[in-house]
Parts: sequence; C-alpha cells; structure tokens
Amino acid sequence: MFERGAIEIHDATQNNLKHVSLKIPKYAITVFAGLSGSGKSSLVFDTIAATSRRELNETFPSFTQQYLPKYGQPHVKQIDHLPVAIVVEQKRIGKNARSTLATYTGIYSLIRLLFSRAGKPFVGYSDTFSFNLPQGMYPTCQGLGYVDDIDAKALIDPNKSLNQGAITFVSFGPDTWRWRRYAYSGLFDNDKPIKDYSKKQLDLLLYAPQQRLHNAPEKWPRTALYEGVIPRIRRSIIGKKEAQHHQEALAKIVTRRPCPDCGGTRLRPEVLTCKINGRNIADVLSMDLISALKFLHSIQVPLVSDVIREVAIKIQSLIDIGLGYLTLDRSTETLSGGETQRIKIAKFLTSALVDMVYILDEPSVGLHPHDIQLIKNALINLKNKGNTIIVVEHNPELIPIADYVVEIGPKAGRGGGQVTFTGTYQDLLNSDTLTGHYLKQPLTYRQPRSADSAISLNHVTTHNLKDVSVKVPLGIETVISGVAGSGKSSLVDALRSKLTVPYIDLAQGAIGTNIRSTPVTYLNILDDIRKLFAKANGVGTSLFSYNGKGACPRCKGKGVTITNMAFMDPVVQECEMCHGKRYNDEALSYKYHGKDINEVLTMPIEAAIPFFTDVAEIHHKLMNMQKVGLDYLTLGQPLTTLSGGELQRLKLAVQLNKTGTVYLLDEPTAGLHMKDVAKLLTLFDELVNAGNTLIIVEHNLEVISQADWLIDVGPDAGIYGGQILFSGIPQAAQNEPASRTGAALKAYNQERQS
Repeated sequence: MFERGAIEIHDATQNNLKHVSLKIPKYAITVFAGLSGSGKSSLVFDTIAATSRRELNETFPSFTQQYLPKYGQPHVKQIDHLPVAIVVEQKRIGKNARSTLATYTGIYSLIRLLFSRAGKPFVGYSDTFSFNLPQGMYPTCQGLGYVDDIDAKALIDPNKSLNQGAITFVSFGPDTWRWRRYAYSGLFDNDKPIKDYSKKQLDLLLYAPQQRLHNAPEKWPRTALYEGVIPRIRRSIIGKKEAQHHQEALAKIVTRRPCPDCGGTRLRPEVLTCKINGRNIADVLSMDLISALKFLHSIQVPLVSDVIREVAIKIQSLIDIGLGYLTLDRSTETLSGGETQRIKIAKFLTSALVDMVYILDEPSVGLHPHDIQLIKNALINLKNKGNTIIVVEHNPELIPIADYVVEIGPKAGRGGGQVTFTGTYQDLLNSDTLTGHYLKQPLTYRQPRSADSAISLNHVTTHNLKDVSVKVPLGIETVISGVAGSGKSSLVDALRSKLTVPYIDLAQGAIGTNIRSTPVTYLNILDDIRKLFAKANGVGTSLFSYNGKGACPRCKGKGVTITNMAFMDPVVQECEMCHGKRYNDEALSYKYHGKDINEVLTMPIEAAIPFFTDVAEIHHKLMNMQKVGLDYLTLGQPLTTLSGGELQRLKLAVQLNKTGTVYLLDEPTAGLHMKDVAKLLTLFDELVNAGNTLIIVEHNLEVISQADWLIDVGPDAGIYGGQILFSGIPQAAQNEPASRTGAALKAYNQERQS
C-alpha cells in the first residue's frame, strides 16, 4: 500500500487529537471515517490541509502574503512528504447576484467570445455580450435580470410618529443609528403621526435621493448625507451581506419580478439581435447543460472550432458528474453545497496539474445513491491522473471506494481523537470497529404504521414538477427521495402551502453562528445558569457574564490575546491573567454546587445533565441534546466549531417535546455516522409515537427503510425529473422498475449478501 510513498504525520495534537501519528498512502484514495466530532476534521482539515496551505503561502514574498488567507500554525510536530493540497469543501458559493453557473465556471467568457466571432450580425466584441459590464447590461436592472419593488405600506405604521417607531423595518427602530438619520435631520416633526404628513413630507421620508442637508441641526453628523428610507434599504441592505440577516423582514416588503424591459435576459436589445443558428446568447444561457452541449456541436464554423472544443470540455465534465440538469444562467446563490462541491470537482478533472492531494469534505452529502456512483467515477479519475485523494466520509455508499481507510474515535469530543483502525476496506469489514460493524448490517424494513389522514396534492407544477398528484400521509413518517434536483424540495414547497396544522420547518437554512454562540446561548439557558450563581452567592447576574462585569480585564472576556504581526499570522496566546477562563478573579471566586462559572461552562453536556438534575428548565433542554446525540459537546463550546450535521441536530433539539405537530426535515443525516443515524431513527420513532408527523427529504437508505411511507421523485434532475415514480411502503419500491430509490434499496442488501 505504501510502495509509492506516504504522507507522514507525526504527533498531531490539534483540537481533540491525542498525539496522533499516521501514514497516508500516496496516489490512493484514503477515506477517514468515525463518529461526528471524533476528530476527523481536526486531522484532515485543521492539520494536514492547514499545514499544506500555510507552507505554500510562505513561498510567496512577504508583500503578497499579507493579502493571502491566514492559516494558523497547526498543533503537529511534523508532516513529511506533503503535497500541495486542494481543499474541496461543502461551502456554498458567495451570495453574489451577478454570479451564475456560466460566469463561475468560465463558460460564459467562452460563449461571449463565440458569439462575438461567429454571431450574425456583428454587434461588438466579447465585452458587448457581458451582462456584468456597461457595454452589455440592460440599464433598467443593471444586468441583474430582475427588479425589486419595495412596498412602502409594509415599511410604515401610519398611526405612529418617528419617536413611536413609525419605520417598522428591522434596524430602523427608535434610537438606532439608522433611525437617527431621520429623527436628527430636522426635516420632520418627530412626534407627528405619519398619516398627518403632507405628500411632500412623505416623499421626503420615503423616496428622497441622497443629498446634503443645509442648515442641519447640531445633532446631524457634519459629513452625513440624507436619503429616503426606500432608496436607503435598496442601496445599503438589499444585495449586500446584511441582507442575509434580514431575509424574513425583507420578504415582507420586497417583491422581486423579472425586469419589465429586458424580460430577464439581462442584456441590451441590440446584443440579442446577434444569433448563431437562430439562437441569441440569452437563449443559450437559459439552456440546461445537456441542451447547451447539443447546440455547440451543431455549430459548423471553422473559425470558432477551438472555442467550441474548450467550452464543450468544461460542460461535458459537469454533465459527467451529474449536473447536466443545471442551466447556464442558474444563479450560484441557489446552488446547494453538494452541487457547489461537484462543480469544483469537475473543474479539477480538466486540470493538467498532478501530484496534488485533493481533500474532500463529505462529497456524498445531498446525493442520492445513483449520483454517488458519478462521484466515485470522478474521484477514481482524479486518482488515476496521478493525485492523492483524502475523503472525510460517513456514507456507506461511498466508503467502499477507499483503497485505505482510517477510523478516528472511539467516541466523539474529548473521548475521541485517536486512530482506532487503519487498513483496506475489506480489512474494515472484517474488523470489530464501530464503522465496520455498521457497514456489515443489511437494511431491515419496519411494520408500517397507519396514517391518520392525508394531504392531497393535485396537479402540482411548481418549478420542474410535471403536473403531479400525490397524497402525503399525516401521523406517520414519510420520506421524499430522489436524485439531487429531481423536485423533492418543490414537492415540499407545495405541501407547505397546503398545511393547515402547526408545523416546524427545519429545512430553512443554517443556524447563524459566531464565536460567541454556544450550546447554552442557543438553548437559551445561559441566563438561567447565571441566575443560579447569582442567587447562590447573593450577587448580581452581570458578574457572571464575560461580555460584561465578569470579564477578565486583560483579555476583555476573549480568553486570548491577539497580536497582529503584519504579513505573518496573528499570534494568538492564552490570556496570562485568566488562563483562558475569560472571567475575572471575583467572578471565579463564587461557586455553585462546588464549581465556578468557568468549570460549569467547560463541562460536557453528559456531565451537566446530572449536575442540573434539580433545575427542570435547564435539565430537560440538556436531555434533548442527549436525545439527538450531542451530549459530548461542552456547554460553552463555540458553535463555529460544529459540523453541519451537528448544527442540524442542534436545531432539532430545540424543537422537541411538541405534539400534534408536523416536522419538516431536510436531510437530517447529513454529516452523521451510521451510529448517529441509528440514534436519530430512535428519536423519529419517539416523535411519531407521541402523535407527530414527520416528512423528511432524505437520501439515506437506512432512514428510508425505516420510514412508514416513501414518495420517490425523478427519474433524473431538472427538466429530466419532476415525476412521481413511486408512492407506497418503502419495501415495495424494490419491485418498481422506474424507482431509482427502489433499485438502490435492492442493490444495498444484495452487496451485503455477496
């Protein structure tokens, strides 16, 4: 296995790693397995990848280094024979409204060149065909293809004055800095209800463009410009990073519609007169990749044969990895993490670089077993080109691709951080390890429970759904399955609009986390803990806040001191005064049941459960964390250190103990080890038995086999999907030739019997 060399790690102690030393074979596919939180990411991303990126950055001049991403010094003694690492993560592409699949992959530049050389009539060079440049963009929408209408009535409470909070939009309330731009302007009577404003005053409040104020009051900042509420929201919030924090509020006031002048094409009319084989550039951009490839092959113009070959290679690599259903004009902000990762993999497949180490973070996430086969083929091709592949993965459908397997464990959190197995996939199956044990288990089907009633969805045509009708049962567990992009989420959207009973939607976006977010803040029990300390010691609660009175005076409650070192990495050192505890000596002098506030916040949840057994409002929330398998986290652990799977379960923990409710879940097993999946299945049973309905979008075959009902959507993605292939008990799907999920269920057990 190591005859062609190995990456050698010596004494890694990053995060929870316990002096790990390890060899990873070169020019092979190595899969890292183990429980969520066991230390896989600490070793693969925070140690191996970070070291490679750091060493590469140090080859650049110091002037250049100050502009490169900073990677801290990993806690590892030494790594030998380490290639340059290319990390392919699950992160979504940035929220840029101008970014599309075609622009992100470089395909758009080539298509613009194609039309400028072969299109008739000639209207200009390549830049003329760009909706991101003034030469090509339609002026009304500035090349975005849509316009945002803001409803003034939704912004203003006419019965209130400015002092009473007449501007209802978030961040414009009384005494906020945005509110002061109106209240301190001297333009309005701040106690006068909006309904009593003249038309001129109302227009000034709502629509006035940016302008300098003359004879402004003393409170008005000297350099500030006045601007009406609507243009201000349009300029400073919509389309900016801040919009991510105000999505719910924006949805109430903003109506987005195709640009009335360009019809959504983004381009000037004269640009669209230029055509190839009867198609203009907007027509081509609206095509899915499979149709676009056919269009390219239909062009018989020798002058552009090289351009066609180049763009066809890029498009074909995306089709080969299962993304043929995406359109070229698809906005990148609507792509899932899994789709983004596959786009990146496809890009590297056409690269001439070799002798790299490609590091992938759960490439199976969001993928049906049918799609996973395409990922397998892509990774094997990358390896065969002369590269080393390292994959962090839980999915039993993808682990068998491994030439070599490393399992990290034996537990999660503090109980992990050790190498519990190394060897081939066959060695893993023959071992007594946690992963090996679960991989050997065949799927079993439950005795289906009876539904209370059902919601009928009739003639649904949302997005790519093709006039489908199906009944979704209530009172049991239903899984909606199908390949990525087949129409599962569209079906749930249609269902959501039909629900008349209370429902909990766990499918809507990720948790907003920052360095100060922790399990106790998310569970909303930190104040309860501070009150316990205050009551037990007869002092104020603010003393037990490291953001307030209780903060260490040296580090201001951060626990570390950070020294900027110009072009080098900032030096982060444990605070010499509080030794990382964040609190001052006075706060730490007070105890509750023999422990100070720092000792409580560094306690694992499994230890905190008996510690708070007499405090019901804390205890039952911690018990919910145990039910979703997160009891290895500490009470004060930053949520920024949690994986996507851990965050998903954290959201679920907060919503437990509700009955008669519909739970909507979107791939709750993402990032979970098979043991954690088994815990979730137990929890799902408890929820259904308590009178709840579960409707789960899921690819995991274990979850599917244990559901009461299965709705399979497909057969493929985009315009090639959108049909109901099967609706019934999961076991019966094996006998339905059209069902991709049925075929996967059948194949899974056949593999384990062979």
